Amino acid sequence: MSFDLKSSAKEKILIVAHRGVSGGNIPCNTMAAYEIALKQGADMLETDLNCSIDGKLFIFHPYMEHAHLSRLLLLNALPYSVVKRMRYVNQDNAVTPYGVCDFDEFLETFKGRCFINIDKFWTNPRKIYDAVVRHGMTDQILVKSKPSKSVYRWLEEVAPELAFMPIVRDRHDDHAELLRRKINYVGIEALFSSEEAEIANPEWIESVHKDGILIWGNTIVYNMRDCISAGHNDDTALTVSEDHGWGWMADRGFDLIQTDWPMMLIEYLKRTGRYYKNQISQYN
Repeated sequence: MSFDLKSSAKEKILIVAHRGVSGGNIPCNTMAAYEIALKQGADMLETDLNCSIDGKLFIFHPYMEHAHLSRLLLLNALPYSVVKRMRYVNQDNAVTPYGVCDFDEFLETFKGRCFINIDKFWTNPRKIYDAVVRHGMTDQILVKSKPSKSVYRWLEEVAPELAFMPIVRDRHDDHAELLRRKINYVGIEALFSSEEAEIANPEWIESVHKDGILIWGNTIVYNMRDCISAGHNDDTALTVSEDHGWGWMADRGFDLIQTDWPMMLIEYLKRTGRYYKNQISQYN
């Protein structure tokens, strides 16, 4: 199976599972959570990368040890022999059987099965890139960062084949530069607190699409104090209006949507004719 993000996004809205699908006794960022996300129809898995003090890569959101392990410690200050014995707690703070994911095991498990977004890539870019190359998975990987000249240079010099998206808020000033550079610039992760922001403007989105660039939107609510989609989010979709929460994002032209509820989002998009790109126009 070959992977091409732009080609896949021409057919339908791509659904990104934020840290897999968690709930009940199954915590996020675990192998179980990722397998469930694929069962629910997600096209891409979002992962948080971390590294032990002795250089072993594993999947765990940095500085979330107290929330997910109920432990006052930092995994990146520990050897991997200790890290791998840790067990997540569930939403009731009870210990589960689910441990921290080894990155190599994760890659081998999901090789050839889905797209993968590696968050926190820039904490260990060379080590992560080397692992991806070792597993022969560069075509499945998407990396993102805040706009950075040093990141752009690194990609050009070391990994020009890796699919890359800058994470931009409200406006995107590096678009023309990235089109010129020898970088696999595939899209933009758009964060915005207002519908009037440049990167949420339908005309601007259309102009970027004409340049062959995808737009990634987030309906996750990571922190209610940090609005990243002008209120068009999972919470709104599930408690107020699916059309306002999810439909708005589809109608604006977002090509990828990151969610904590992939199965329900996909069901909604299919039910309303928004899932496949050739059907979206009737809702604009």
